[in-house]
Amino acid sequence: MTASQGALTIAVANQKGGVGKTTTAVNLSAGLTLAGYRVLLVDFDPQGNATSSFGVSKRDAQKNIFDLLGGEGDPASAVHKTKFGDIIPSSLDLAGSEIMLVNREKREYCLKNILDPLKSAYDVIVIDCPPGLGLLMINALTAADGVMIPLQCEYFALEGLTMMVETIRSVRKRLNPKLEINGFLFTMFDGRTNLAAQVVREVKKYFADKIYKTVIVRNVRLSEAPSHGKPVQFYDKHSKGAKCYNELTEEFIARVRLAKR
Repeated sequence: MTASQGALTIAVANQKGGVGKTTTAVNLSAGLTLAGYRVLLVDFDPQGNATSSFGVSKRDAQKNIFDLLGGEGDPASAVHKTKFGDIIPSSLDLAGSEIMLVNREKREYCLKNILDPLKSAYDVIVIDCPPGLGLLMINALTAADGVMIPLQCEYFALEGLTMMVETIRSVRKRLNPKLEINGFLFTMFDGRTNLAAQVVREVKKYFADKIYKTVIVRNVRLSEAPSHGKPVQFYDKHSKGAKCYNELTEEFIARVRLAKR
């Protein structure tokens, strides 16, 4: 997988919430920053958890992704610099943005048009997508080169996965021919349960060549880190959670043949 122009853009997406999507977007971004890459995290989820996980207050942010969607200001004006990497914060107002976008011409390309001018300044852009398959998700997939899909190791993980894959195929056909599935990432893994292993086996039947070898295990420090406004590598670098995301970062770099510029 290669970037079309400038930074490689990866959407971290799953239509189902609570699967470790934001945790993955935040800690992959931090891992890439620690590895020496120039990283921009885009919080495209109205909940704004990636924003707070990077220590940025949604209330204090002068400009955010919702402002940019509304045509307010230069995209660079919404970039907040942190020691974990750069971020464009989210806003609760983003929840109503689909209504704002629905009648706009070329509405699926709004996020792409915001990010394109920023690509030359970064090696990687990571988009934390909202759950669901609405217009915000379509915008993220249209702006991305690849999609990383976190899957929780539980029964309902497979529910809706087919629909997510079909959506990606549809976006590739209609809007973004360069879009690829970057890979499936198993999260919240508990090796003590038969169910977790069963879910892994089931996904491997259909997507064996797209599955990340790294598995994100359940870890208390990983859950605690967001409340301290830090990615896990900065909260407790010796924790299992930090180790998992460092391994994911290395595997991601090798998978996309990521080069520093």
